[in-house]
Amino acid sequence: MNVLQSWWPLLVVVVVVVVVVRRFRGEPVDLKDAVVAPAVLLFIGGRTLVDLDLTSTDVLWLALTGAAGVALGGVRGTTTRLSGPPERLVQRYTGRTLAVWGASLVASAGLGWLATQAGMHAEARPVTLSIGFSVLGESAMLLWRAHRAGADVVGLLRPDDATSRPGAR
Repeated sequence: MNVLQSWWPLLVVVVVVVVVVRRFRGEPVDLKDAVVAPAVLLFIGGRTLVDLDLTSTDVLWLALTGAAGVALGGVRGTTTRLSGPPERLVQRYTGRTLAVWGASLVASAGLGWLATQAGMHAEARPVTLSIGFSVLGESAMLLWRAHRAGADVVGLLRPDDATSRPGAR
């Protein structure tokens, strides 16, 4: 089990890199992707916390770093270019998205260092949980922007599914 736990962060980083490359190329806005990715990352990170004896300091800093991750992800979500008709929206990362990714990493590392200096245990802040909060913020912003662009966000399963549903445009 220790081998699997030690490989999780590397696996998550590889998946994030693949997603970033795909989004630079352009990828359809997909409700499943927007919900499943943060849910899985938050579950894995949260599962790690279950085995720890968290202190009140850990819980406080988890809340603060989690909120910061969601906010920074939301900012990143504002830099994604949305194009196409509402029923076929495509998202593309931009140079600004990459810059916000970098600034978010620096801010997150700085906040993590501050949390550790204030008494938070380093193992109480799993990488998967941090990435999950960030992806949650980005997904929420993306879905909100897609809704504002006229997309049926609740009915937006997969672009191919949209044309096969009764009453689809």
